[in-house]
Amino acid sequence: MAALRQTQSVENKHKLSNTLRNWLPILHSSLGDLNEAMAPFVESNPLIELSSGYEEEFEKRIPKKVLSGAVSNSRTEQIEALTIQHRTLYDVLDEQLEAPLFPTPLSQEIAAFVVANLDENGYYEGETQTFCDKKNISEAEFEKVRLRFAFVEPVGIAAKNLAESFLFQLDNSQISDKAYLLALEVINNLQDIHDYADKDDFAEVMHVIGKFRNPPTIDFQEESAQIVADLMIYFNDEDGIEVKLNDSYYPSIYINTDYGVEHEYVSQKIKEAKSLVDALDMRKATLYKVGLMIVEYQYAFFTGGAIMPLTLKTLADEFGHNPSTISRAIANKYIACDRGIFAMKEFFTTAIDEDVSNAAIKEFLGGVVKQENRKKPLSDMKLLEMIRDKFKVTMVRRTIAKYRKQLNIAGSSERKKLYHLH
Repeated sequence: MAALRQTQSVENKHKLSNTLRNWLPILHSSLGDLNEAMAPFVESNPLIELSSGYEEEFEKRIPKKVLSGAVSNSRTEQIEALTIQHRTLYDVLDEQLEAPLFPTPLSQEIAAFVVANLDENGYYEGETQTFCDKKNISEAEFEKVRLRFAFVEPVGIAAKNLAESFLFQLDNSQISDKAYLLALEVINNLQDIHDYADKDDFAEVMHVIGKFRNPPTIDFQEESAQIVADLMIYFNDEDGIEVKLNDSYYPSIYINTDYGVEHEYVSQKIKEAKSLVDALDMRKATLYKVGLMIVEYQYAFFTGGAIMPLTLKTLADEFGHNPSTISRAIANKYIACDRGIFAMKEFFTTAIDEDVSNAAIKEFLGGVVKQENRKKPLSDMKLLEMIRDKFKVTMVRRTIAKYRKQLNIAGSSERKKLYHLH
């Protein structure tokens, strides 16, 4: 009897180790990449059939504005919309790198170099002198060709900076002759744009500049991939707050046990298939428990408050896992709630002190900037003073600048220009 119990114990440990070995890569993958994470297990096991949560795996690339209901299409129409081939920025530019703008092999070579050295916003940032030395031409010859991009679509592309991009676009605009000279002045002195507010044609200039592409590639910048939330947290009338798994996106595993032969190979593959099912169930159970804990610790957030300090160690201790395992488990996972879609990692903030999280600081910072005097935007030092007064914490100005960048908030001088442009 003792020997039997020992044998069963070994078998259970073996089953658990197999499940855990499968579980970690399945747990660490995002919901959108779950099929890909399971592919190696499925490909090596002829007894497994996997059906995607949605048959059309490319559906996750549908822009969020389509799936969110901004465009009222049927599901078929939404998917069909993806089959239309959209040209990339480089497709559009390549079609224009020929006569009449670039009629010679050298001009085409220069143009190709310019295109290859555009940053993500469409500005030219190449090493011009290096190219000129290699081709034995002057910078003036190079610039003569580069400036022809003023006539290339999208207009504004290949400029060296915002001002030059606006100048390219100005020459393609419908601005009146009398306002053109003022527009040149304004564009060349954007930092002092408010000095021109009392000029006769200022309103027309602002109307024209307001239509310019900023940045030049704005029409071609890719939609961010659709985010598929693992969990949905919402209030209902009966149970209050509820945590629900996004089961509809999970793949289904079917194990084909209809083999009429008893063979060690078949038995082994059935065991492996069952451990894969167990691993998928463990993923669901783990993330569901994470969701419950987030609700417990961050209940104030779901009722309209700020995210409170919560460390990964707290969660790891609850699960009995290493914090690094938990960190990877919540990476690329999202929660949908009535306040929007949030990355799970956002709920685990570094505490500035025992009672204040950096998320609370950021929320306050964003709110203050939204309400600031547009004629006199708040400096980082002023923001620092306000945060010190409100939260009674010790911080330095550099931290405020870092938080601004994370919130995509420009510096005070830049905000002042943007306010005037608007």
